[in-house]
Amino acid sequence: MVANRGTSLRRGLQILSALGSEAAVADGGLGVTQLAALTGHEKSQVSRTLAVLTEHGLAERSPGRSGYRLGRECFVLAARTVQPRLIQDATGALEELVAQLGEAAHLSVVHGAQILTLLTRSPAHSIVARGWVGRTVPAYCTSSGRALLFDHDRDALVDLLGPGPFPAHGPNTPADAVELARRIDRARRVGYAVADEESEPGLVAAAAPVRDFTGRVVAAVNVSGPKFRLGERLHVGGELVRAAAEQISANLGAPVAPAAGRMSTPWEGRAAAAEGERAGHGGSRRIRSDPTSRESPVPGPVAGTLTEEEEAT
Repeated sequence: MVANRGTSLRRGLQILSALGSEAAVADGGLGVTQLAALTGHEKSQVSRTLAVLTEHGLAERSPGRSGYRLGRECFVLAARTVQPRLIQDATGALEELVAQLGEAAHLSVVHGAQILTLLTRSPAHSIVARGWVGRTVPAYCTSSGRALLFDHDRDALVDLLGPGPFPAHGPNTPADAVELARRIDRARRVGYAVADEESEPGLVAAAAPVRDFTGRVVAAVNVSGPKFRLGERLHVGGELVRAAAEQISANLGAPVAPAAGRMSTPWEGRAAAAEGERAGHGGSRRIRSDPTSRESPVPGPVAGTLTEEEEAT
């Protein structure tokens, strides 16, 4: 009896693994015959196991087809692991960033139209950028805000923040949603955002998004410090926070684009769909290039007033 239970459990896990594969997700599910071929079990055994998994919400029928897909309970269980895992992994990542840059590092999330800091690690400097845990700042004038809004287009930004003009908190605060959307779009290309005296005079910061197993942005990792100390290293800091955010994302099960070996984003899906549409129309339509493609930023001092190039980030 114990051996049979072990075999049944193993079969159930194999089926769940197959239903969670990239091919199954792309096809919207798998049929009994496909699952039997993938797992090496008889179709009757697969059917019985699917019945049990469906009863417990771990599998469900695919809408509009005869196959099966992962059930809601799988996503509920996965979601419950994200927050504790996020905090645990981010703690080590922030401490490493502090060691690498000698500046404060933070983990933040969206809270309405504000950015809420969940976790901060600081160096032993006498002058440290403010990063109060539990305090909120406007999303439109921080590097973390831009990273957290990576997947928002202009309309979504207006819905969340209004069209503007935005109140100025520093000399380089974005004026309105149009300017903010342009900065987010350009930051997307290098995988991180920088803020040069946007939230307050003399403060600079760099941030990158953290994604969960669904590919959704759930947090942002950032470093911040006085401009006289961090300004010339800001793009170096951006590369480091991007690497830290991608590692945390990988630990949370975020999708990875195989060709590039990096996190896959909703923008890539839209770009792929657009490319397919262009191919179907003989290339007659103009398709905007993939805004997630990474361009190597040019390290160097961050000027007191944003140039067109610096505004890009």
